[in-house]
Amino acid sequence: MITPIPRFNPRDAAAWKTAAQRCADFASYLMVRLVVAVIQTLPLDLGDALSRGLATLICRLGPLRKQTTAGNLQQVFPDASERQRQAIEAAMWHSLMLMVCEIAWAQRRLHLTNWSQYVRFRNSRDILRNCLSKRPAVMVTGHFGNFEVGGYTAGLMGCESTTIARRLDNPFLNDWVQRFRSAKGQTMLDKDGCAIEVDQHLAAGGTLAILADQHAGPKGCWTNFLGVPASCHKALALFSLGSGAPMIAGATRRIDGQPMKFESACIAVADPEDDPEGHCQSVQSLTEWYNRQLAISVSEAVEQYWWLHRRWREPPPRVAKRLAKAA
Repeated sequence: MITPIPRFNPRDAAAWKTAAQRCADFASYLMVRLVVAVIQTLPLDLGDALSRGLATLICRLGPLRKQTTAGNLQQVFPDASERQRQAIEAAMWHSLMLMVCEIAWAQRRLHLTNWSQYVRFRNSRDILRNCLSKRPAVMVTGHFGNFEVGGYTAGLMGCESTTIARRLDNPFLNDWVQRFRSAKGQTMLDKDGCAIEVDQHLAAGGTLAILADQHAGPKGCWTNFLGVPASCHKALALFSLGSGAPMIAGATRRIDGQPMKFESACIAVADPEDDPEGHCQSVQSLTEWYNRQLAISVSEAVEQYWWLHRRWREPPPRVAKRLAKAA
């Protein structure tokens, strides 16, 4: 039996609003696809120059996340001069614009036959040991470097993973981004209501990849990240501790100041089954551990961290007191 298509009622204000929103979403999608198509035709040096020019324009004219960026840099680098913080902000915007170009270039230029021209690996034995193991694994990284190309490269190398990410509000853009992310073996899960699927995936020996520097609210697990109190989701540590999966802290950063030149690194591994230093004793200790590892990677290229990201919020008074005492 064929389900009849509901008729559009011209008097239905909600239907008009929905139709208008879909038209706006589709127009935005077409605009983004057009920009990406143009970027894909550009040589690397021209894309880099345009990214630098856009970054300068944003810093001079745009108020885009300026207050958040300035506040974050002030907290993390209290001893830096205003000029130094502005230089980091400009370099961050250049990195972000270049990241967009690199995502557009990746599917056209980065292949299994030429990956060594674009990517090098650090601690590759640790990466392979955990990716090829029959045990589950939890991989954590942050809004640093080009984590999208990092996931794409891992899939290209045969390290399939399931990634938790929030759906984009624009359904057309969301479907397109999902196609890029899953092109080489990544499986995407919406962050809302995914706990059961994650547990099943880890129980089957799968690999889970997560952006670990997401604000978790006042009831999260609070620890210091880059010297400033930050709230972290307890689920990340619980995924590892509950399944016995090693937690791998990693990052993909741009190297040599060149576009499409990356280092994918395994920074460190915390294994609940082999834990002589006690990193996996509790949710708190494991959360503190991976925040230290992510801070190490950020320190290698501070301009490649997303300083516009709302990572740090005001902790509850009792938490602030505890963290200050620990510091």
